Amino acid sequence: MIKIENLNFGYKKNQKLFRELNLELQPGNIYGLFGMNGAGKTTLLKLMSGMLFPKSGDCHIFNRNVASRLPEVLANIYVIPEEFVLPPVTIKTFVELNAPFYPRFDITLLDKYLREFEISNDKKLTAYSYGQKKKFLIAFGLATQTNVLLMDEPTNGLDIPSKSQFRRIMAAASTEDQCIIISTHQVRDLASIIDHVIILENGKIIFKESLMDISTKLTFGKVKEDTTSGILYAEEVLGGKAAIRKNTGQDTAVDLELLFNGVIKNSEIINNAIKS
Repeated sequence: MIKIENLNFGYKKNQKLFRELNLELQPGNIYGLFGMNGAGKTTLLKLMSGMLFPKSGDCHIFNRNVASRLPEVLANIYVIPEEFVLPPVTIKTFVELNAPFYPRFDITLLDKYLREFEISNDKKLTAYSYGQKKKFLIAFGLATQTNVLLMDEPTNGLDIPSKSQFRRIMAAASTEDQCIIISTHQVRDLASIIDHVIILENGKIIFKESLMDISTKLTFGKVKEDTTSGILYAEEVLGGKAAIRKNTGQDTAVDLELLFNGVIKNSEIINNAIKS
């Protein structure tokens, strides 16, 4: 569905954030895009959506170049940005103005998600809190039913109950013909909904694996302070160490935060452990 080939991009003339970047993403999946601040997550989403243009190379969605900004391509992509400004209009007016750009938009779905997010429908958008505005954008984005849904830090500004609502809605909303990419540095917020992990560092993809392969090849958990055997990565926690080890037959839940830290510390060791 999304295919990036030999993509080069930089904000300055003699500086490149992405160098010969290649990436392929398939429908029916929710990808978690992780990285430190400045790694290139937001820029990559903008390149995927046609908001930025590569210096060279291509980004195709359904074999159509996104940079061409053809209406039929853009109608199948929806972006929920980290930073946004909503107009001083009601939800009804916002829908009337924006829904026509998305042929598969479903008002019934929007009403359903608004109810689940506990968003009332009787105020102008500017009267809502930041968290309520974010939940409205998520609800609208899901209701467009675009094949490509790009989310940049969707849980920023959400309180703990709202994050639980977000995870529950996302787990139920994704479809087999949809490719969802969620960019965040809050890895724990996505642990229960993503099925693939992509980690960016300095404009390079240093890790890309399915959650199934990760859980099959690695185990995550606490070990004693003096344990060293078989440890791929460990960090100090209360009462011992949290460690990543090769899976020798005991399956554990994937600790995304520990995995992220391990990959950032030494991606080669973690990648080799999964591929061996």
